[in-house]
Amino acid sequence: MGHYFSTEPDQPARPAQPADRRIQFRVGADRYTLVSAGGVFSADRLDPGTSVLLRKAQLPGPQTTAPLLDLGCGYGPIACVLATTAPHATVWAVEVNPRARELAAENAAALGVAGRVRVAAPEQVPADLRFAQIWSNPPIRVGKPALHAMLDRWLPRLDPDGMAWLVVARHLGGDSLQQWLTGRGWRAVRHASQKGYRVLRVTR
Repeated sequence: MGHYFSTEPDQPARPAQPADRRIQFRVGADRYTLVSAGGVFSADRLDPGTSVLLRKAQLPGPQTTAPLLDLGCGYGPIACVLATTAPHATVWAVEVNPRARELAAENAAALGVAGRVRVAAPEQVPADLRFAQIWSNPPIRVGKPALHAMLDRWLPRLDPDGMAWLVVARHLGGDSLQQWLTGRGWRAVRHASQKGYRVLRVTR
């Protein structure tokens, strides 16, 4: 059986009831309406962890020009918000699920930010590219070995003064992930907690 974090999920791309699922949410003064579909993460609503992350972390502003990374972008809510709040930055939306990548690109185009949102599979990101910020609601259910390998792959691609923002449910290991990051030599600080989620700020 396929999962939303599979490269080839086996659920139908379009659900039987209404054609597409429209996800509406607000971040600050901005309203967003994005399209979702079956077989992607949190297809029926903005995931509560993503919502907490976008409310509690410090969003990049107009002064940000260096590349940003949305790691595990799904249908693109974080990437679309970053591209809106940082209009001079390129946002890389990285995702293994091709259906989710298609939706993320569609949503970026609908918001008029497709020129600055680069939707890509992990292997399509240039090896020498570094990021000012990494944002992620990581796929905890892939298991610790896969999760740790993903973070070991991408966190070193932060700029020397870069910052990562991660959100993890406490009952799914938010505190143990913070400890693991610290053990790997990162400065992982609990920036906020809300509704059972930990927002971690990670720096070198």
